[in-house]
Amino acid sequence: MTNADPDPPRTVVPIEPSLLIADAFDQAQVTELRHSVTSCAHAAGLRGERLDDFVLAVNELITNAVRHGGGQGSLRLWRQGDELVCEVADHGHGISAERLGDRSRPEPATVGGWGLWLARQLSDTMAVESGDTGTLVRITAVVAAPVAQAD
Repeated sequence: MTNADPDPPRTVVPIEPSLLIADAFDQAQVTELRHSVTSCAHAAGLRGERLDDFVLAVNELITNAVRHGGGQGSLRLWRQGDELVCEVADHGHGISAERLGDRSRPEPATVGGWGLWLARQLSDTMAVESGDTGTLVRITAVVAAPVAQAD
């Protein structure tokens, strides 16, 4: 090949530019993953109470995956338009339709059972797919547009 020869065509594998995190986790990674979600969500534009709420919702989902979903899971976090989206999946035995349909607040003295309720309350949207081979929960938070500074 000489300098005059054209470069051979390249195969370009597109990289999803908005994917911020894609990690598998177990109990040992929960704290580190929560810190990563905090950093990425902040960099994506979430601030203050919105950031705290979103991170708490994600923490509830990853904790549920560890406790009820086979001890491990996977998390994907990405920016899609004006939303930050987080998806947590596990390989547990699923959540009953009755439990999924119950949107009532757990009784104050109830130990456990708060995770999905909290995640739903602290995020803008929540969708759950669950069956015998696992559960996938997707939550979103709208990222506010930056406030223009007056000169």
